[in-house]
Amino acid sequence: GEKDNAEKTLGNSFSLLVIISLILTITFFCFSKDLLLAFGASENTIDYAVSYMKIYSIGTIFVQLTLGLNAFISAQGFAKVSMMTVLIGAVCNIILDPILIFGFNMGVSGAALATILSQSLSMIWIIIFLTGKKTTLKIKRKNLILSKSIVLPSIALGLAPFIMQSTESIIAVCFNSSLLRYGGDIAVGAMTILTSVMQFSLLPLTGLTQGGQPILSYNYGARKPERVKKAFKILLISCLSYSIILWSLAMLTPKSFVLIFNNDPELLEFTAHALRIYMALSGIFGIQIACQQSFIALGNAKTSLFLALLRKVILLIPLIYIMPLLMENKTEAVFMAEPVADFIAVTTTAILFYIQFRKAMYEISDESCIDFNK
Repeated sequence: GEKDNAEKTLGNSFSLLVIISLILTITFFCFSKDLLLAFGASENTIDYAVSYMKIYSIGTIFVQLTLGLNAFISAQGFAKVSMMTVLIGAVCNIILDPILIFGFNMGVSGAALATILSQSLSMIWIIIFLTGKKTTLKIKRKNLILSKSIVLPSIALGLAPFIMQSTESIIAVCFNSSLLRYGGDIAVGAMTILTSVMQFSLLPLTGLTQGGQPILSYNYGARKPERVKKAFKILLISCLSYSIILWSLAMLTPKSFVLIFNNDPELLEFTAHALRIYMALSGIFGIQIACQQSFIALGNAKTSLFLALLRKVILLIPLIYIMPLLMENKTEAVFMAEPVADFIAVTTTAILFYIQFRKAMYEISDESCIDFNK
């Protein structure tokens, strides 16, 4: 029921997104070549990459506002409007790509321009909605002034998902350097495919948890433990079911996933075998992400941040270098780092969540009413 505070959060987030966009735009535009080379661009591709990035960087504010503000539409329960935001950008991009790339003969620059134009349309759609009559929370000028009491908690709650995304780049560098040493170019090529396949697991699970977070947090704030427990149960079952189904497909038909990206016979055989190792315990990953993201919904940013760091930074990165010391097949050992990290991380997450979830439900319930066995 605290609409004013909610609108202040919306206004402050809008201002933060604009500030971050300006910083990123300047950084990407001025240091595009150095950044791209650091992330693996070669002398053969750097000119194309710089052309794309210089144009894309100009549209950073469109991308940031679209992704950032769309969360405030979802949080109010306007799921269809939120989905339309994504569809507008995606459909327009699909239409504009061939027109600008081939019709206007703009090549890579046309692809970048198509992306930022599409995102600008999505941004306009969002701003019209969040300043219109249908929305519960509106963007108001008076709420754009940054407040420490809103900014700091918002950043704290966002650190965990930020680290989850940003550490992917660090992990990719670690995997590629080790695999290049032990398995050569084919192992690095396989890792690129495995990372893409893993997105089939991660992105839908992220979507499920982002959809569940507003329901969990709303009922937690309203002190309705039974609804919180019911919502989490549905979220956990959904995430676990999806991860088990995808794991089963990866174990039974690994080549079908690899063929989406490449049909080279040697790479196909190597990657199919590596996929079974790499995703050996991905079936239980649904537990990890459901619990970790629910910590954010319950306002427990510190634990969520720790769990994000645990799996990728504390466990996975060291294991990439430790596992080859313990196994004879060095290449398989590098791939084995992923399931080992998954097992330790999921076990730790489940235990911590069980303890802290019980505590959280106790705090919003009357002792005589709560039943922890449900």
